[in-house]
Formats: sequence, structure tokens, C-alpha cells
Amino acid sequence: MNVKTHIRKPDTGAVTDKPVAPTPAIDKLEQARILLDAGEPSLSELAEAVGLSPSHLQRRFSARFALSPAEYLAQRKLDSLRSALREGSDVSAALYDAGYGSPSRVYESGAARLGMTPARYRAGGAGEQIRWSLTQTELGTALVATTARGICMVELGDDAQALQAKLHSEFPQATLERVDAGRDEFLAPRVRAVAQTLGGKRETVAVDLIGTAFQKKVWDALMKIPPGQTRSYEQIAQQVGSPRGARAVAQACANNRVAVVVPCHRVVRGDGSLGGYRWGLPLKEKLLQREQAA
Repeated sequence: MNVKTHIRKPDTGAVTDKPVAPTPAIDKLEQARILLDAGEPSLSELAEAVGLSPSHLQRRFSARFALSPAEYLAQRKLDSLRSALREGSDVSAALYDAGYGSPSRVYESGAARLGMTPARYRAGGAGEQIRWSLTQTELGTALVATTARGICMVELGDDAQALQAKLHSEFPQATLERVDAGRDEFLAPRVRAVAQTLGGKRETVAVDLIGTAFQKKVWDALMKIPPGQTRSYEQIAQQVGSPRGARAVAQACANNRVAVVVPCHRVVRGDGSLGGYRWGLPLKEKLLQREQAA
């Protein structure tokens, strides 16, 4: 059986049915993924197209991609919506192009993972007042940014202009104000607490984690890992109620804006190897060694 995928013609917006047949040279799970990227087949249609039983396909696909076929499809649609919104697309057009059909569908299946309504997500930090400063720490130069609620970004790097560019990229619509932390009564104690945390001391740092609902659940779980200990991506996925979401957990770690304070360095692969780290594996290894020696 060929699975029909709906492909929108760019010039007219019309929809045609185009058969997509499995390619023998591609393994069956990868072919299933390609079919999901191209359309919205049901599990039974997908299974028949790649020559597996629905239950077998469900198990093997979940094992390979850490998401069921339905979860993979939902994530693909949500990623498409998120990208369109951040690029400035009209909300209604973005919903339609992502395949939701009606606004109610995204609230049913996607709003919780956006962490906010599509209109607010599109805002890119609009309405936020963010104050920031640069400070020297044991880990080098750090950009520390805060809202009225807490630290929203700790970025590490040697280039001050590059650090500032990252802040603007993360919050393109926010009002950003650089201040002298040494003379600002609000920012000074927060920058000092961050610097001490980066130096290996156990300080309490109030944070304002701006992200999707799923990302926030992951980041909250990371902050509960005791110093000197690690957890696997799979363990965090179990903890946040998404046992097949190890890959999504890894992506949430990669999107963590608050270096060290939100300790994504304490998350490793199931075999104990380091995995990835936004600020480089040498720093991840250094942080873990320092904590384990303390």
C-alpha cells in the first residue's frame, strides 16, 4: 500500500495527492520517518507502507528515535510552528502551514509544549525588561542577564561582542539595558551570586527560566541533581514524565541559557560518557571533576 501525503503547491496553495513508496535501499525505520516528514499517515498506513506490523513498528521506531510515530509527527508540526512564529509569520498562517488546521488543535496538542500561546511565543521576549552586565569569573567572562523575577541568562565566552549578540538573539523583542553591576543595587548581588556559583561555591540564585513548558520541566529537574552526581538523559526523561523523550531532554539541555546555575553539565549518556555540552566538553568535564572532588 502506498501512503498518500498532502503536498502544498507553493504557487496556488492547492493540495494534491502524491503516492510515496518505500525505497528498498533505506531501512524501514528511516523510511517511516521520511513518510512522517512528508505527511500524516496513520500508524496502520505507515506500518503497511514499510512492511512491519503496527505494534512492531511502534516499538522499533520508539527505540530508534525516542518518540513514537505519533509523538514524532506532533513534534515535527510543533517545530514547524515554532520556527514560523519566531521568524515573524502571522499566527493564523503559521498554524495552517504547520498542519494544525484550526487554532484549537495547537492548544490541544501543542500549547503546553510551547509554554505559552502562539502569539506570546512569537513575541520573542516582547514586554520583558532585561538588565545585563559582564563579569569576570573563574570560568572566564560571563554575561549575566536578569528580569525582575530572576536570572534569565548566563552565557560564557571570551568575546564580549559575541556574548551581547547571543543575548539579542535569544530575546530579540525585549528591552535590554546594560548596567554597571558594581553600582546597581538590584543586579550587583545577583551577579555576585552567579560568579560564586561559577567558582564552585553553592549559592542560591533566583532564576527566571524562559522557555517551553517541557524545557522548564527539564531545567527544574536538572537543578535538583546534587553537586557531584550525574543523571542520564533517560533518567531525566523518566523524571519529567516522558520516558521515551531522552532526545528531547538532550535538546532542552542544549537550549539551556543559564550556564552552570542550571546544571546541564550533570546530565550524561546512559553509558556514562559525557554527551554534548553547549559550552564545550572540556568545560563539562572540568565542572564534573571539580564537583566530585569537593
